[in-house]
Amino acid sequence: MSYQKPVTTLYDEAVTALARENENIYSVDAEGVWMNTHFREAFPERAIQVGIAEQNLVGVSAGLASRGKIVFANTMAAFITMRACEQVKVDVAYQGFNVKLVASITGVYGAYYGTTHHGLADIAIMRAIPNMVVVVPGDSLEVKKIVNAAVEHYGPMYIRLDYVEPIYEEDYPFELGKAVTLRDGKDVTLIATGSMVKRALRAAEMLSKQGIDARVLNMHTIKPIDEKAIIEAGKETGGIVTLEEHSVVGGLGGAVAKIVTDKAPTYVKRIGFQDTFCEIIGPYNEILEQYKLLPPHIVDATLGFLKRIKK
Repeated sequence: MSYQKPVTTLYDEAVTALARENENIYSVDAEGVWMNTHFREAFPERAIQVGIAEQNLVGVSAGLASRGKIVFANTMAAFITMRACEQVKVDVAYQGFNVKLVASITGVYGAYYGTTHHGLADIAIMRAIPNMVVVVPGDSLEVKKIVNAAVEHYGPMYIRLDYVEPIYEEDYPFELGKAVTLRDGKDVTLIATGSMVKRALRAAEMLSKQGIDARVLNMHTIKPIDEKAIIEAGKETGGIVTLEEHSVVGGLGGAVAKIVTDKAPTYVKRIGFQDTFCEIIGPYNEILEQYKLLPPHIVDATLGFLKRIKK
């Protein structure tokens, strides 16, 4: 069924469906053809291919947006945020243009491509740029919701398409900037984004068997972040563990730590890539195993964290 399709296919289908109703929607890609196959077939006159030229991708998208178009600009996370960072800042964000920068091959999902293709600093980069909204769907159903929200929201947006698994069994009201509580709990809060959301739920189930009642939040919007949900977690549970397939520097963990430092002092443990390059070239799951990002690792880290803060 469609719910099980790759995240980029779900994204492509969602944009294409909206483009049938709105002729101002355009799709631009820098050899990210796997991200807009359906769109190109349906609307060849509104699909633009710039080749392996990420700066041009952003510049062309900004130009279209300056003429009133809603533009989805597609390519890999590492390239759209690093190779084209200046163009993103000056051409899109500074102008406040209605461009949606959409990234695939996020985190370490480009496993065999190696370090050059890993997206481990993209959230940090986009968070630091004024006017930029940053969103990361946590499951397949949420991809469509975020695309719908992107069209309704006027202005720059960064959409990070992580590898995700189904979580939601039915529809739910989606709101930019509002976290989703997937599981309630009083002992600790696991705040996860993107690919780590399902792993957080699995870890919470494993923790429950050890007598630990874990709250799980899907933080699909990194900017603007849900301060209320974070403050409540800080006040109502024993501590917060953040989970991201991204560097712990400047990503979700950094955003959460800033909120609790300012408004609800509590202990925070950040799980992700610990300020390091991923130098392994191999299967995706083996990389996750090596860098301790799978549910058993989350359980061990959370138990150790709780033990330390209760001393």
